[in-house]
Amino acid sequence: MALPTIVIVGRPNVGKSSLMNRLAGRKISIVDPTAGVTRDRVSTIIEIPPPNSGPGSGRSADEPYHATLIDTGGYGIEDSMQLTTQVEQQIANGLAGADLVLFMVDAQQGITPLDQTVAQLLRTTAGKGKKIVLVANKVDADNLEPIAYNTMQLGFGEPVMMSATTKYNLSTLYTAIREQIDFETISAEGHDEEDSNAGILVAVVGKRNAGKSTLVNALAGEERVIVSEKEGTTRDSVDVRLEIDGKPITLIDTAGVRKGKSIQDDIEFYSQHRSLRSVRRADVCLLLIDAAVPVSQVDHQLVNEITRHHRPTVVVVNKWDLAEKEYTHDQYVAYLDDSLKGLSFAPIVFISAKQGEGMAEAIAMALNLFEQSNHRMSTSKLNAAIEEITNERGPSNKQGKHAKIYYATQTDVNPPTVVLFVNDADLFDRNYQQYLINRMRDYVDFSEVPIRLWLRGKDKMTVDERKSLKQV
Repeated sequence: MALPTIVIVGRPNVGKSSLMNRLAGRKISIVDPTAGVTRDRVSTIIEIPPPNSGPGSGRSADEPYHATLIDTGGYGIEDSMQLTTQVEQQIANGLAGADLVLFMVDAQQGITPLDQTVAQLLRTTAGKGKKIVLVANKVDADNLEPIAYNTMQLGFGEPVMMSATTKYNLSTLYTAIREQIDFETISAEGHDEEDSNAGILVAVVGKRNAGKSTLVNALAGEERVIVSEKEGTTRDSVDVRLEIDGKPITLIDTAGVRKGKSIQDDIEFYSQHRSLRSVRRADVCLLLIDAAVPVSQVDHQLVNEITRHHRPTVVVVNKWDLAEKEYTHDQYVAYLDDSLKGLSFAPIVFISAKQGEGMAEAIAMALNLFEQSNHRMSTSKLNAAIEEITNERGPSNKQGKHAKIYYATQTDVNPPTVVLFVNDADLFDRNYQQYLINRMRDYVDFSEVPIRLWLRGKDKMTVDERKSLKQV
């Protein structure tokens, strides 16, 4: 059974994103005094504390309810990139799937004509028939509560008077949510922890205008995020949950990365920061390369971030329909090998997100890399491989010392991590370590994902490790 969906709506700058972050317990949406920062529907899974949890209640404090929370753009914003229509369509799409609407207003500023417009929208078209809780935000203390009663003129009853910033009356909001959503019935009808499982996290990253949002929409089968020919349309990192071949997947649509010196304001800074954070958060990355333009410094910046965090990556060459007249596949692969260092082992997929070509191959490869990254190789097979590799070419001797590898073992997955127990780690320089990793790819079952290699010298071994030494 699907999780209940809670959607936050309201005019610009009433604190919707602050409430999103407060309920999520972490920074999901970008918060900035500039009106209209949020454009897309930003969603996450939140925990709703049960009533009277704790000793004597029959329900422990660590058994929260779960719901999908969606932050929407400000209704009626005059967007600087003329995306107002698309933003309002995203709001309408969010309302269509809502089980509960949190209609948010600014208690301190009072009711504005735009608040009245949103109220009319909720009473008629997109929100008709929905459960609605009026939230009067920016009530930081009880002496401000009287001004919040003015919001009752909107026709949605007594508001929840609270502050998303200070957490004032946050428990009252939780109570209102529980009164509108029967979480106990949902649990009894089959909801379990699998419903709140995000599945495999796939971050779609790339420079501006590479086609990330178009790809996400194509895979989701709907206009889940705003697509525009203008650069910088996506600001937040947007999670889009879907199921492919029975497997839950969360696509993370990210803002386009740009050169550091080109970042113009706080919004762009936080957008870029969250894009790079999505790389660290992901199980697999889809690195979009725009085939219509040359590989750039930004592409190299992303490769560095990906390799630094050992993220399995599919190099997705987008807009191939615009480049295939000038290159063959083999020619473009050679071009990438020459101009995009660091991911020579990563698979390359050619697509046209706009034409809907190559989608299935890209996501299938991402799933395959996830499996590779979580594969464990037996110690015997790994040591046999290391023995063959070192017989072909051993490490160079230094100052009369002979480098020895006693044995190898895989200690972790995602990324696959191999530890070599050696006599002296200083005898294995970086070039030889990279040689070992490259040659291991001919033997292991995780050849297309990053491999982390650790060397453990004899002086750093435990007594038990020393006793079990055997040379490869």
